[in-house]
Amino acid sequence: DEPLSNLDAKLRATMRTELTKLHNRVETTFVYVTHDQVEAMTMATRIVVMKDGLIQQVDTPQTLYDQPVNIFVAGFIGTPQMNFLNGSLVKKEDGVYFVYEGNELKLPEEKANAEALQEYIGREVVAGLRPECIHDDELSISKCQGATIECDVDVTELMGAEIYLYLTVGEEGRLTARVSSRSTTRAGEKITVGFDMDRMHFFDKDTERCFLH
Repeated sequence: DEPLSNLDAKLRATMRTELTKLHNRVETTFVYVTHDQVEAMTMATRIVVMKDGLIQQVDTPQTLYDQPVNIFVAGFIGTPQMNFLNGSLVKKEDGVYFVYEGNELKLPEEKANAEALQEYIGREVVAGLRPECIHDDELSISKCQGATIECDVDVTELMGAEIYLYLTVGEEGRLTARVSSRSTTRAGEKITVGFDMDRMHFFDKDTERCFLH
């Protein structure tokens, strides 16, 4: 139960590796309790995500990351955490759009035609998009046809191999993007970013359950 919580970051990383090697060597089941989702993602073969004593989802780390069943799991797994966008789904002649802070973001045809989406047309929903699915480079933006928005750059954090961008959209929209360390975006700029709509998740606003990955 939280065996690495009092160790410094470097030693935690080393011990994660050693525990994984030990697990492979003894070939027995480990039950490991942690609040650190990095430990869970890197060490586990299966993860049980719990909230208030109730199991939310049980699955492999990658499935939890790619197909969270609700907003809690989606926000718990991943660093920085998933962006949650409050908006609505609108159907037009040329397709279905997610309207967010006055911006219309076109859904890919496969998502627009999904049976699970149809009952939410015209309703408010919560969309989820991971930071690595928001792009600031020209090549990636050019591939995001119909899904680009203007935003203000509040803060940039250089992490070495990547940069975190903290963005403001409209009056209340807040986004975090994880972009290449070669990015030239700087704080105080107004930029255009592109959304990878193929990887956008949609959640019921009331139940917080995911109805479309």
